[in-house]
Amino acid sequence: MNLIIKLLVNAIAVFILAEFLSGVRVDGYVGAIIVAAVLSILNVLVKPVLVVLTLPVTIVTLGLFLFVVNALIILLVDKLLSSFSVDGIWTAIIFSVLLSFLQSILHSFIKTEKK
Repeated sequence: MNLIIKLLVNAIAVFILAEFLSGVRVDGYVGAIIVAAVLSILNVLVKPVLVVLTLPVTIVTLGLFLFVVNALIILLVDKLLSSFSVDGIWTAIIFSVLLSFLQSILHSFIKTEKK
C-alpha cells in the first residue's frame, strides 16, 4: 500500500512539473502515473549501472555529474513513452532537480509507520 501511495505522489509531482515547465509534456493523469512507474523502474535497474560506469567523472566533478545521470534517465523515459516528452538535456536536468525537490516535499507529508 505504501508503494502505491509513493507512486501516486511521484505521479502528482511529475504532473505538476509538466504543467509549469514549458519543455516538459505529459498526457494526462494516467500518463503521469505511467511516467512515475517507468521512472521508478529505471531508477532501480539502470541508474546504479550508470552511476558505477560514470564513477570517475562523478568523483572529478564532486558529484555534479549525477545531475547528468538523472537527466539521462529522464531522457530514456522520454524515448520509451510516447505520452511523455522533454525538449532537451538542459530541460531534463532542470526537471530532475525540481522533481527531486518536489518529491522530497510531498513525501514529507506522508506518514510512515516505523516497525
